[in-house]
Amino acid sequence: MALKMVKGSIDRMFDKNLQDLVRGIRNHKEEEAKYISQCIDEIKQELKQDNIAVKANAVCKLTYLQMLGYDISWAAFNIIEVMSASKFTFKRIGYLAASQCFHEGTDVIMLTTNQIRKDLSSPSQYDTGVALTGLSCFVTSDLARDLANDIMTLMSHTKPYIRKKAVLIMYKVFLKYPESLRPAFPRLKEKLEDPDPGVQSAAVNVICELARRNPKNYLSLAPLFFKLMTSSTNNWVLIKIIKLFGALTPLEPRLGKKLIEPLTNLIHSTSAMSLLYECVNTVIAVLISLSSGMPNHSASIQLCVQKLRILIEDSDQNLKYLGLLAMSKILRTHPKSVQAHKDLVLQCLDDKDESIRLRALDLLYGMVSKKNLMEIVKKLMTHVDKAEGTTYRDELLTKIIDICSQSNYQHITNFEWYISILVELTRLEGTRHGHLIAAQMLDVAIRVKAIRRFAVSQMSVLLDSAHLVASSTQRNGICEVLYAAAWICGEFSEHLQEPHQTLEAMLRPKVTTLPGHIQAVYVQNVVKLYASILQQKEQDSDAEAAQELTQLMVERLPQFVQSADLEVQERASCILQLVKHIQKLQAKDVPVAEEVSALFAGELNPVAPKAQKKVPVPEGLDLDAWINEPPSDSESEDEMPKAIFHDEEQRHAKQQPPKADEEELARRREARKQEQANNPFYIKSSPSPQKRYQDAPGVEHIPVVQIDLSVPLKVPGLPTSEQYVKLEEERRHRQRLEKDRRKKKRKEKKGKPRRHSSLHTESDEDIAPAQQVDIVTEEMPENALPSDEDDKDPNDPYRALDIDLDKPLADSEKLPIQKHRNAEISKSPEKEDVPVIEKKSKKPKKKEKKHKERNRERRKEKERKSEDLDFWLSTTPPPATTPAPSTEEPRVNTVIEEECEEPKRQEQDDDDEEEEQDAEKKPSKHKKKKHKKEKEEKPKDKKKSKKKLTANDGVAEPLENGALDEPLPPMSSYSLLAENSYVKMTYDIQGSLQKDSQVTVFIVLENQSSSFLKSMELNVLDSLNTKLARPEGSSVHDGVPVPFHLPPGISNEAQFVFTIQSIIMAQKLKGTLSFIAKNDEGSTHEKLDFKLHFSCTSYLITTPCYSDAFAKLLESGDLSMSSIKVDGINMSFQNLLTKICFHHHFSVVERVDSCASLYSRSIQGHHVCLLVKKGEKSVSVDGKCSDATLLSNLLEEMKATLAQC
Repeated sequence: MALKMVKGSIDRMFDKNLQDLVRGIRNHKEEEAKYISQCIDEIKQELKQDNIAVKANAVCKLTYLQMLGYDISWAAFNIIEVMSASKFTFKRIGYLAASQCFHEGTDVIMLTTNQIRKDLSSPSQYDTGVALTGLSCFVTSDLARDLANDIMTLMSHTKPYIRKKAVLIMYKVFLKYPESLRPAFPRLKEKLEDPDPGVQSAAVNVICELARRNPKNYLSLAPLFFKLMTSSTNNWVLIKIIKLFGALTPLEPRLGKKLIEPLTNLIHSTSAMSLLYECVNTVIAVLISLSSGMPNHSASIQLCVQKLRILIEDSDQNLKYLGLLAMSKILRTHPKSVQAHKDLVLQCLDDKDESIRLRALDLLYGMVSKKNLMEIVKKLMTHVDKAEGTTYRDELLTKIIDICSQSNYQHITNFEWYISILVELTRLEGTRHGHLIAAQMLDVAIRVKAIRRFAVSQMSVLLDSAHLVASSTQRNGICEVLYAAAWICGEFSEHLQEPHQTLEAMLRPKVTTLPGHIQAVYVQNVVKLYASILQQKEQDSDAEAAQELTQLMVERLPQFVQSADLEVQERASCILQLVKHIQKLQAKDVPVAEEVSALFAGELNPVAPKAQKKVPVPEGLDLDAWINEPPSDSESEDEMPKAIFHDEEQRHAKQQPPKADEEELARRREARKQEQANNPFYIKSSPSPQKRYQDAPGVEHIPVVQIDLSVPLKVPGLPTSEQYVKLEEERRHRQRLEKDRRKKKRKEKKGKPRRHSSLHTESDEDIAPAQQVDIVTEEMPENALPSDEDDKDPNDPYRALDIDLDKPLADSEKLPIQKHRNAEISKSPEKEDVPVIEKKSKKPKKKEKKHKERNRERRKEKERKSEDLDFWLSTTPPPATTPAPSTEEPRVNTVIEEECEEPKRQEQDDDDEEEEQDAEKKPSKHKKKKHKKEKEEKPKDKKKSKKKLTANDGVAEPLENGALDEPLPPMSSYSLLAENSYVKMTYDIQGSLQKDSQVTVFIVLENQSSSFLKSMELNVLDSLNTKLARPEGSSVHDGVPVPFHLPPGISNEAQFVFTIQSIIMAQKLKGTLSFIAKNDEGSTHEKLDFKLHFSCTSYLITTPCYSDAFAKLLESGDLSMSSIKVDGINMSFQNLLTKICFHHHFSVVERVDSCASLYSRSIQGHHVCLLVKKGEKSVSVDGKCSDATLLSNLLEEMKATLAQC
């Protein structure tokens, strides 16, 4: 054996290691493939040896060869052998090779399960670590299922090194085996509070990646992440958390109010640009979600814009790009804030980096308004002239068109200017976007009726200008404009000044050099123009001119009949025969103009882009059915269909020449260069720096020399856009003077002169368009179906991870644990029935009971999870003992029912005593005496005695453990505000301790009609005491827009903030909700009047108070006192307390028998203390408060509530 080991060591001395392999490959550059194939043969021989060190060396070399692109899947089994080595250095090589070449299709991957499990449970942390690292690269669904429990156990390992790796690999396990997410999530959540920062960072990464796709499932973790965000100093962790909050904020708008302050602090304090960028991104998301609840957030927006300006002005191109990217997000919701930095964005158009120029163009798209459109387009046009490279120039052209045409041309005030811009764009050399210019010309001419005369005059000039037709083969992009010009001149020929000249221009011989589809449009519109001129000549009784016109058509149309394009041929042939027939009729003096014009009568409207999608499928039509049955399999596949055309057989018979490969092309290129060098008639260039272009193949490398012309190229008859800019400024100035004149006349009539503001600001709405624009709407088919939504990707692995993590874990969802069979468990049935071991059997029962209690506590904790989030998000803390109000059933009763149902489940006497002790966490001496007496008496009927015990114990306990009464009906804090046939309004008012002079009114709007409600606006008549918080810049008479529309049957909630001066008196404010109701018959303006009631109760906030602090407050002597008494109360004291606490925002401090003390606090800091006593059929309430008027009003409101009990 020793001799064998020595021999193996000697053999290894002569084996090639990885360094020898790399050195050999470098030395055999000319025969690299041959050398590597020899090395692979040697490696195969090495893998056959028994020595694990030799195998590890061979696998190491294979790993390197795999990086070079060679397939090593044939050595998968040998890799597993090296993975199972006991020595760590060999094991590491095996796992490295497996991580590189193993995948889901690897056959032997199932053999690694037990080996990986063995390594995961290894006492060496390095063995465990390398197994986790390797597994993350080749984990499959089967491996994830089998090893999930082992990895989850490692999340509680003593070593942070292992915990961190285990947490990170759980993400891959979740993707492959989604069922493991719910059982593993509680432990993953614990790692967020791990003492080691590395483990904590890993947990944050995993949860943030999971929440990125399904954020709603992780909303309950918001308090924990908020704590991390405010305490962590790791910038990368902060970036992850802030990204997560950006995804969570749209789901829970209240979260935004919590985030604004810490995010603003981070923006002010951080020097890390990456963190600054993420903070700004999240603040933007927060402000979008808070647009209805936080009217005054301009300071936060200005801060973000200022910081982004710093990024854009930075010399680092990456920061500049990110700044422009974030600025575009702010632009969507706050365009005015970004428009102030227009100069900075325009500067970016001169940047050397094309990506930054393109991003600046995207920003300009959103910054455009009626006031600055002409200015921005003018600057973009100058950039078009200077632009280097066709790609950027084409992008500029596209952006100019997009900017002008956005939202149905809403920013254009002068369409003549826009037509002139489009005409100027036709002068661009070598653009590929001629079809875009043509589409815009057609769209504007069709939609805007007022501009047709001007458009036709410009298109006729384009048809006359020869520069577009001169070299159409080289300029096939821009010649697309002639398509639009020909169609517009033909369709709207009545607006032509000189139709005969235009007709001759369309029939000139050079037109035949245009692409086929443009020639077809020419031919079709020549007839329209011919019909128009013919009708005009007949009306003028000029028969000779009409015949000359027809003769012109007969002479020129044959050139189109000979076209190579079938469409042009067909149209020209038909029209030529028609014209010849007209010529015959004209010879007989028969009037034909009306009949020819009737061919083109009627107006063409544009069709909606998605019209085809929305055509309903007729009944009985199956689009998936075969039109003709497919041929049967029995038919011979060799049979070829007969050729339709005569030449087709010969064409197929000819063999296509083989495609030339790279070597052949290079050979031809060299031959061509040699021929050029020897050719005396070939002009050779002199030696210059441009020589590199001659050596480079292809036309694209030929240098383009720019010619700087002092005189711009202009086509006579075409207007320039600059003259329209001056005309527009003069027109706006006249409009402004006219408006001021009208204002003065109104003021003179009223006789109340007011002071003018020196600065005159002009909004977009004040600018009237130059033409009265009548935009033609797009046509849709009858019975159009709604738009199709894009289907989600069925292969998306994140779809399976959309799991409710707050639901209690079922037994079937627990992860499988691998166990060995225990022989001691199986016992004979005779031994199981032996009654001697009675005492020992009690212990497991106690453990079972404790386990049940633990499970019960976990269930309750799950039920409270959503309430905990509400507690954290709410600006007011909930009561200590009373539950948070619910629209279903108060939580008090559910707690009582659980307390009363628990004893029913127990069956033994000893368990009775333990259950009572566990249920009473704070027992008094009186209760202990009662228990002793009850233990001595021990009634026979155990179930009845348990019911009596719980009922009696509730007398002196706090509110949670009160007697079980009849359940209360569902209570809601929302009250009806107003209602009509269109909309129903319910509202609730809530205060905040943080803002002592503000309350928030939550109004739920429900659409009760079949109409679509939009443009909703709420206005309230302010009083001296109470004022509605309006958007910045609004007057006291302006309303606040509701930030949503209401389709039929839908309800939504809006928030409105009110500022209160004094809260000691209740008051009512008159208000109006105005809206537009839209249905099939049309739209109507509607309104709904209401009275908003601010009760004194609405200013109270449920605040917990300890009994000691309550007693000190009563003894202070600073409180005024008042009392009320209400008779005829039949409700139980338990339900009565619940109703008072729910409707009047009180919390229970202490309760004994039918007497309870309650506490609440107002938004302005008034303390309110109550003592509620219940008699047989009456209730008395004694109150103390720091303001006597407030107390008396509160008691009056409480009296009204009690009278309904």
